[in-house]
Amino acid sequence: MNLADTGFVIIASVLVWFMTPGLAFFYGGLVSKRNVINTMLSVFYITGIAILLWVAVGYELSFNGNLFGVIGQVQHLFLSGVSLGTATAARIPTGVYILFQMMFAIITPALFVGAVVGRMHFKFLTWFIVLWSLLVYYPLVHLIWSPDGLLAGLGVLDFAGGTVIHINAGITALTLSAFLGRRADEHTVPYNRPWVLLGTAILWIGWYGFNAGSALGVNQAAMTAALTTSVGAAAALVTWMILDIWQTGHPTLIGTCTGALCGLVGITPATGYVTSFGAVCIGVASTLASYWFISKIKPRLGIDDTLDAFGCHGVSGIVGSVLTGVFASKTVAPSIAHAGLAYGGGWHLLLIQLAGTIIVIALVAAMVTIITSILTQFVAIRVSPAAEKMGLDYSEHAEPVDEEVAASWEQHTPVSSFPDEFKGQLHGFDPRPHQNDQ
Repeated sequence: MNLADTGFVIIASVLVWFMTPGLAFFYGGLVSKRNVINTMLSVFYITGIAILLWVAVGYELSFNGNLFGVIGQVQHLFLSGVSLGTATAARIPTGVYILFQMMFAIITPALFVGAVVGRMHFKFLTWFIVLWSLLVYYPLVHLIWSPDGLLAGLGVLDFAGGTVIHINAGITALTLSAFLGRRADEHTVPYNRPWVLLGTAILWIGWYGFNAGSALGVNQAAMTAALTTSVGAAAALVTWMILDIWQTGHPTLIGTCTGALCGLVGITPATGYVTSFGAVCIGVASTLASYWFISKIKPRLGIDDTLDAFGCHGVSGIVGSVLTGVFASKTVAPSIAHAGLAYGGGWHLLLIQLAGTIIVIALVAAMVTIITSILTQFVAIRVSPAAEKMGLDYSEHAEPVDEEVAASWEQHTPVSSFPDEFKGQLHGFDPRPHQNDQ
């Protein structure tokens, strides 16, 4: 065990965890004032679910044993019998590696929450996250990050989660959006734009743990990842701002923050393999693709991905994953088998990255469709029209985001002040969702 590497990965784990409340602020600032609590809670409570699932069976299914190169085997329920102090090949204790990977299991499902805010039942979301973790996330981790995984054997490169996390979350977001249908009111005013900047800053800070931490030690790969993370995000931020000025005549805070996130997403699969120039190219390409999809393609699809979880994470993740096959450099990462197209490696790695990306897209879309189709037979996926109109902060949590919203509830829900015996006659006048609407 190397103490410097161990300390580094523990700090990186904390930074990755910090991304989850950062995402809660980012998403919470973007939604309407009627759905802030629901959105932030839907992101943050995943921390509890994901940690318990991970220690119960998630780590085992992801990294222990191997069944057909697709999934692991549960031999140590709740890590019982696992030697947490044993050093891994990366010279860190097994327990620290489990901790680091746990943080990815938290943030990944939180990402697709942005696609479904304002209209999905909290109960459905909870059951979906459990089933999705077991049937989609853990198998993908094994396929790509386990040495025994099929896609790992194929030679697919994913340094820190372009496929496992971002394409996965993006395709999940798009599929769930298709099942949910469009919002009743798509023209909502963001609740708090400064929160969007705050969330972006926290996410960017956490991304150093996300990307550099994936080197699992204080080494050349960690330094490269930290540098290319910065460069890729900066290139994407500036690109989106220029596009905003070109298209609307002025830069916007939300657009600039979205651009930064697209760059962070795009560079993630390539971050330990590319030069600074490669990072610039990936950052620019990620923003161009996401901006084009969100502004031109999404309106024609008729799919209401509320906060553009697919447009940002899915599209930029796809671009980053494919371009890893173009810009990966053996000078930067001597351990990779093949360099990218731009660095003399020919088409081999690019075709592998393209194949791996397509396989992940198809696998996630199919599994999410199956899970959602079955789960909707038992749990309602969408809240009632009355609940959606009032907002999920009221209908799902009875908790306002501020006093102004609370006062509006009192004005519009006078039935709540009557004794129970009068509510039967006044039921039709009560704008709140009723039990049989849930």
